[in-house]
Amino acid sequence: MDNDNEGGFARKLNFAGKIGNFLASSKRVLVIAKKPSKDEFMAMMKVTAIGVIIIGIIGVIVQLVFVLTGVGFAKPI
Repeated sequence: MDNDNEGGFARKLNFAGKIGNFLASSKRVLVIAKKPSKDEFMAMMKVTAIGVIIIGIIGVIVQLVFVLTGVGFAKPI
């Protein structure tokens, strides 16, 4: 029975070590990170908006194909 308790303790210790490593890594990232400039922020916004629009267009095309072919839950026009 003592072996079972030791194994549980070792797992808890290992888990605590993983949490400690994660916190140390997170702290390192936060120290290195910086606030983006206005130009960097606008570039990221443009790229994100373009990505959302492209995914939306793909979704509309897929839905249109399903509606026109009568496949799936959509009813043909």
